[in-house]
Amino acid sequence: MEVQVAPLRAWDDFFPGSDRFARPDFKDISKWNNRVVSNLLYYQTNYLMVAAAVVSIVGFLSPLNMLIGGTVVVLVFMGFVWVSHNKDILRKLKKQYPTSFVVVIMLSSYFLISYLGDVMVFMFGITLPLLLMFVHASLRLRNIKNKLENKMEGIGLKKTPMGIILDALEQQEDSINKLADYISKAKE
Repeated sequence: MEVQVAPLRAWDDFFPGSDRFARPDFKDISKWNNRVVSNLLYYQTNYLMVAAAVVSIVGFLSPLNMLIGGTVVVLVFMGFVWVSHNKDILRKLKKQYPTSFVVVIMLSSYFLISYLGDVMVFMFGITLPLLLMFVHASLRLRNIKNKLENKMEGIGLKKTPMGIILDALEQQEDSINKLADYISKAKE
């Protein structure tokens, strides 16, 4: 299936006002995770634009350190995903505790970058965009269009870059995965 870039959502939809933002229910981690996953899929191009702006500013101020930091984070992420796919216990931990998995990746990257170069580049150029995405995805309430787009992504009608990353982290919604499995079996 061909990878499609999700459309850039209108900025007044991305930041509509305080009525479309609410604290997540910290007692229901599953519901909070679904909200984050849905928003990451729906607003992925907006998140890319915000991250690109932050990375560009930091990269302009310190290009070599930004290149080293980005390379380290990508290599650590790929290493953790590969190891977790080959070790069942790590795969289960990654699925049950996705935030912990991302924190371990970021801490490992932090220690490697502190050994290799400038920690402030890591903090502002890599961690800040991820933190902004996570906070927005956690607080932004979903709408009907958001839910519909995510269902299309989940059942295989669309494939986007964020969907590929979330698949690597095994963070697609469980009900969507069950439906996708059913459709793939029906095709066979």
